[in-house]
Amino acid sequence: MILHCTRKLASRIPSALNRLEADPEPVGRSGPLTSWHGHLLTLDRRQCVLFCHDATRYALFMPGLRAPQFADLGRWHRDLFLAVLEAQGLAHHHIAQAGLLLGPLRTDQTTDRSVLGSMRVVADDLKYGLLNQIGNVMELDPISTSLRLNDRPCAVHKTWIHPFAVMRELVERL
Repeated sequence: MILHCTRKLASRIPSALNRLEADPEPVGRSGPLTSWHGHLLTLDRRQCVLFCHDATRYALFMPGLRAPQFADLGRWHRDLFLAVLEAQGLAHHHIAQAGLLLGPLRTDQTTDRSVLGSMRVVADDLKYGLLNQIGNVMELDPISTSLRLNDRPCAVHKTWIHPFAVMRELVERL
């Protein structure tokens, strides 16, 4: 899995994870689930990470990360992604296949402005929508919050998609 990090997130990830290998995976081995963007948000003085899949704009939200957790960000992402897929109601064999295709975490700082724009909309939904309904960001459940953020239409290059449905189709085709 390649995580395209913003500068804020890249500064928190240990330098050993913060580089792509000199020879990245061959194009044939990269799958439809391998490209994600990540951004570090500070909500209620807590470090939160927002992940967004490049093609589907499927968002994952992790509140309250601490410094040691950034060293194992790939595992945290995988666990949250698979838990959200399970909560979405996908079959276990599809979830297992998706977990295998994610692969180890590799990071870079190459970002796509379209994906970052979609992430900004999700971050605004969090800041001005969900956080106004609760007292503290730590009260947000990562799974239910991620499900809620994906259950809305989203624009991708002037085409409207529904991240919840598009990710479901993508995982079921694996």
